[in-house]
Order: sequence, then structure tokens, then C-alpha cells
Amino acid sequence: MFESFDATVLARIQFAFTVSFHIIFPAFSIGLASYLAVLEALWLWKKDEVYLELFNFWKTIFAVAFGMGVVSGIVMSYQFGTNWSVFSDKAGPVIGPLMGYEVLTAFFLEAGFLGVMLFGLNRVGPKLHFFATAMVALGTLISATWILAVNSWMQTPAGFSVNEAGQFIPDDWWAVIFNPSFPYRLVHMVLAAYLTTAFVVGACGAWHLLRKTAPRRARTMFSMAMWMAAIVAPIQIFAGDQHGLNTLEHQPAKVMAMEGHYQSHPDGAPLILFGIPNSAEKRIDYALEIPKLSSLILKHSLDAPLAGLDTIPEERHPPVAIVFWSFRVMVAIGFAMLGLGLWSLWCRVRGTLDSNAALHRTAALMGPAGFVAVLAGWITTEVGRQPYTIYGHLLTADSISPIEAPAVAASLVAFIIVYFLVFGAGTFYILRLMARLPRDTMPELDEGPLRTAGVTPGPASPKAPGGQHGL
Repeated sequence: MFESFDATVLARIQFAFTVSFHIIFPAFSIGLASYLAVLEALWLWKKDEVYLELFNFWKTIFAVAFGMGVVSGIVMSYQFGTNWSVFSDKAGPVIGPLMGYEVLTAFFLEAGFLGVMLFGLNRVGPKLHFFATAMVALGTLISATWILAVNSWMQTPAGFSVNEAGQFIPDDWWAVIFNPSFPYRLVHMVLAAYLTTAFVVGACGAWHLLRKTAPRRARTMFSMAMWMAAIVAPIQIFAGDQHGLNTLEHQPAKVMAMEGHYQSHPDGAPLILFGIPNSAEKRIDYALEIPKLSSLILKHSLDAPLAGLDTIPEERHPPVAIVFWSFRVMVAIGFAMLGLGLWSLWCRVRGTLDSNAALHRTAALMGPAGFVAVLAGWITTEVGRQPYTIYGHLLTADSISPIEAPAVAASLVAFIIVYFLVFGAGTFYILRLMARLPRDTMPELDEGPLRTAGVTPGPASPKAPGGQHGL
């Protein structure tokens, strides 16, 4: 039944499906590991047990998310051999060592200290335990660094040559790792991970504030998350703008697709807010646009010319509709995050951060926003690179294994079933954990012990202070 399908398209769908499931877990665990380190540092500094209670609450969630991230990542490695063996053969001399370094540094660091972080507080002491937590957080950042070095090299390859067998051979490892787009991608992804975690933590705190459970813990979580949203969201928008300028320099076709510029604009290009890409007619139907604003954003001049897809052979065009809309989803969510952060600042100044139910409901609804933005950004990056796997050097159609479509389709169906069952159950379990924030302990009473209901106290002793003869 799958013989009429194209093996390359099915293999791309399979990798896109598995990487979409995988990326949401590292995006969450990178930010959550740093949040755990901050919570433990605040506990050591302020001696406030609320921070330790929140640390113990979130470390369980981190352990589940970390485990699902590891499992979902292993599957993608197998696809390099099954579906993309030609790519693995040609790019292996560059890609293989970088991914090996990720295991030898980041994964070993995380694995070595994760057990201490989860179970060792009463065994190794607070200071050594905090060191273990910091090492886990550092490991997640190192892991992101190596993986993004790999992906960035595929987007903007540098420091290599091609041997007689057609393989990419590294000539300068510094140039390979610190390729032109790497710094921008690393900053953009790490900030995205921090915002993703902040909005999950903020949604959890807002949920419990609305339910009036554990008010002190919920207030602490929500306040920390809103500080992160207010501070990091504008930085992320600036970082995204710089990343876009870098992309314009090194991958102009991707920016053309993002902007919906089928045609060149010699006297200033409009910013198309919305519309329906029409690749057959090479135009954006029903376009809502602002004249010359795209030139101002990308070239810092209203009249700066911008080239369009008409300057590139059609067979080298990325899928415009997907890139056009995924980019707008990402940008819209970024500005929504900024809006919520500014709203929280206004409420903080007015002293209503803990009591504004509308703010809490909005924050609870925006809990998944970071995941959606990460997926939209990843789709923009990867689909915008097409039709290449290694931009400008290796076509996707030339990277596929000699494999038949039915084999790819069968494994794709199996992945869909297993992933939704396993990771759906894991996600449901994480949500259940978030809903079980322990209630605040009752304050100590100054009026003496509580009496059991229905028990009448006996008469005061005549010799007792406050009794009949004790006045």
C-alpha cells in the first residue's frame, strides 16, 4: 500500500516526527536543570525551606523529562544508519566526532552527577550536593553546545574539504565547530530553553494560585518565572533578530521563504504579516503587508533592495508555505511571551502579582507556548535548509539510503504508535506530578494545642494559674 510513496519524503517525515518529540524534552530539561541549581543556591543562601521543597518537587519532574529525552534521542541515531546511510558515510568524518564528544563530555557529566542530585542530599551534604546539581546543569548546556555545533555546521559548513570518495573531511576543527551560524543558534536555543521552562513553571504556579493550594510555594514559583519572562523574552527577540541577519548573509533562500518574497524588491521590500503562499503563481495571496518594513528590519534602510526567490532556480527553493507559517508562529509566540512578561511587571509594581486572576489564567494557558515556539523555530530552520542536508553541498535526495518506501512507512507507523503511547503516558505523568504540589504547612499556633472535636475540656484546677483561686 506504500509503494506509491517516495522513500525520501517518508524518511524526512519519520525524522521530523522523531526529532519533534525529542526536542521538547531537552528544551525543557536544559532550562529546568538550571532552575534547580538556582533553587538550591537560594536555599543555601537564604536558609528558606520553601526553596528546598520546590527543588525536591521539580527534581522528580526533571528526572522523568531527562529520561524521556535520552530515550527519544537514541532512536534518531539509528535513523542515520537505516534511512540516511549515504549522509552518514559522506558527513561521518565531521559529524561523528562531534556527536562522540557530546557523549564523552556532556552525557558522562550528567550521568555521573544525576544520581547524586536525585538521591544524595542526605549522604554527601548540602554543598557537595549543590555542586552535583550545578554539574548536571552544566552538562545539559554542554550537550546543547555539541548538538548545535553539528546542526550549525550542516546549515553553514566551514573548515572542511572533500576527499576522492566524496566525504567531507575536517581541515580546521575550530572552523568546523565555530562555524558562522553557531554562536547565534546556541544563544537562541539556550534562551528558548530557559523561556520554555519559565512558562511551564509559571503555568504550574499560576494553576496552584488559582486553586489556592500551597500559596507560598506557588507565589515563589510564579514570581521567579515571571521575572524570567520579563527579562529573557526581550533578549530572545533581539537574539532572534541577530540570528535572522546572520541567516540572510549565509542562507538567503531561507529568509526569502520566511518573508514570503517570491519576487525581488529593488526599492524596498514589504513586511508581509499574513497571507497564503501560492507557489504555483509565485505570490502571496491575500497579503497583509507593511511597505518597506522588511528592508528596514533586514538591511536597516527603507529603500534597501532585497532579492527574492526569482533569483534562485526553482528546484533549489525551500517549501515556502511551511517556512512562512512556522516562522510567524514562532515570532507571534515570542511577542506574546514578551507581553505576558511586561504585564507581570505592571502587576508586580502595583502589588497584584499574586492576586490578579486574569494574569494567572493567561499564564496557565501559555504553559505549552515555549514548546510550540521551539517546534516552530526548529521547523523553520530545518525545512528552510531544504533541498539540502548540508547546505549548498549535499542534497537531501542524495543523502537517502537505498531503501524501499514500504520499509520506511512500516517503521514510521510503528514509531507513531509507540511514541504516542510511551511519551503520551510520560507527559501525562509529568502533568499529574505538577498538579500535586504539596500544601503549605500550617503555621504554629500560639494559643496552645488544638482540642479534638467533641471533647469538652475539664474544669480548671483551683491551684492552676488563671483558676478560681489563682487570681
